[in-house]
Amino acid sequence: MSDAQTGTITTEVPARLDRLPWSRFHWRVVIGLGSVWILDGLEVTMVGNVAARLTEDGSGLDISAAQIGFAGAIYIAGACLGALFFGQLTDRLGRKKLFIWTLVLYLIATVATAFSFSPWFFFLCRFLTGAGIGGEYAAINSAIDELIPAKVRGRVDLVINGSYWLGAAAGSALSLVLLSTALFPMDLGWRLAFGFGAVLGIAVLVVRRHVPESPRWLFLHGREDEAEQIVGGIEEAIEERLGEELPAPESSLTVHPRAAIPFREIAAVAFRKYPKRSILCLALFVGQAFLYNGITFNLGVLLTSFYDIGAELAPLFIIFWALSNFAGPVLLGHFFDSVGRKPMIALAYLGSAVMTVPLAWVFVSQTGGLPAFMILLVITFFLASSGASAAYLTVSEIFPMETRALAIAFFYALGTAVGGIAGPLLFGSLIDTGERPPVALGFLIAAVVMALGGVAELVFGVKAEGQKLEDLATPLSAEGAEDSDQEVDGAEREDHGRADRVTRPGDDRGEGDEGRRPAEESR
Repeated sequence: MSDAQTGTITTEVPARLDRLPWSRFHWRVVIGLGSVWILDGLEVTMVGNVAARLTEDGSGLDISAAQIGFAGAIYIAGACLGALFFGQLTDRLGRKKLFIWTLVLYLIATVATAFSFSPWFFFLCRFLTGAGIGGEYAAINSAIDELIPAKVRGRVDLVINGSYWLGAAAGSALSLVLLSTALFPMDLGWRLAFGFGAVLGIAVLVVRRHVPESPRWLFLHGREDEAEQIVGGIEEAIEERLGEELPAPESSLTVHPRAAIPFREIAAVAFRKYPKRSILCLALFVGQAFLYNGITFNLGVLLTSFYDIGAELAPLFIIFWALSNFAGPVLLGHFFDSVGRKPMIALAYLGSAVMTVPLAWVFVSQTGGLPAFMILLVITFFLASSGASAAYLTVSEIFPMETRALAIAFFYALGTAVGGIAGPLLFGSLIDTGERPPVALGFLIAAVVMALGGVAELVFGVKAEGQKLEDLATPLSAEGAEDSDQEVDGAEREDHGRADRVTRPGDDRGEGDEGRRPAEESR
């Protein structure tokens, strides 16, 4: 309902979305949007596995080992810059436009990579591919959290982000086939590897075209009729399947639609209004980026250098490791909704940090050989993968909707730039010594960085399980938002203005002390 005189819109869209039962629509969201992580895992692993082939004579690309490393850095730089560039466009222009545009950019760039004829062209294609993937992060994570019901948002988000490792496993498996000179010429197999990513991307694009714009984004930008139409269509399909009407929504939200919000206001919200949340997100992203990028980019070299695993067999171990990473979010994800965000995220970060200590000892002492090392590695990353996925979940939940995509982009870019670059450089230099103690020291340093993320979660974490996004962070366009100027964290939930902006059906008094009690009990 809109009020032309006051320029406000009162809507039940958020409450209607959060009270929906799981349906085919939600599966379409998961498949159409969540598949970006599979593409990223495929891309990163594929390049790592074809690197040796690209440097060989007859590959069709005159590139050195040092240039391969530079190509990896270029990909990361593209992802960071792409996240920042497309992140602000996602908040300004809408989720759907950007998750279509960024996928198209990825498709064009990865196909072009397959036709690389010189190092400079290869670098350019890797940069643009990374930019497309980085832009996907901001558009996809914001859209998913705004479309998935609050009661299952945690587990769904974790499994989707964890699907990166399905792509990593697929990339390793494909490389075993496509790099076989018995099946494909040296200058063809690696090109087909990049082409496979494009085929998967096209399939995702077909599904994604049927995923609607976020109704939450629409009504905040004054397009309430479109938001109502989308939500109404989803409800109608669900009611037809169930054979009964859905329960009435429990609350409404009154907003002042704004076409655009200045960047300076968005920055002020993140760092002036929510400084503790900003510290939390930075600690989580740096920790997981340092550990994961350090190990991921160097695991193959570590196995061949210290355990005498042939280059042709290394992908088999990486497949096993990648699948264990995916198992973490799948098996632990539902606890993030039932037990809660704070205890589970802290457990994932601190638990993986603790497990890194025996991992380092086994590596140095060579106790149990390769089997013992792989078992401890799998256990460590079984926990770490849930924490890494939860970092994206956290940043997408705890900032106002108008800033959500840019917040994801900013903390991803900054965390990756700090941890994602320092980790590989450190581990690479330590592995290059050829000595076990320096590499073990690298594991311990990674453990400390992860532990800091766990401590930050214990201190600054937000109890977001089952909460509506609008209750976790008041939209900037909501009535009363200008009065809500204090930090909101796990220990202090500041709800200035909620009595003005949230009402229950049939309650014209607004939400006073009684209406506020459920949110307060969740602290």
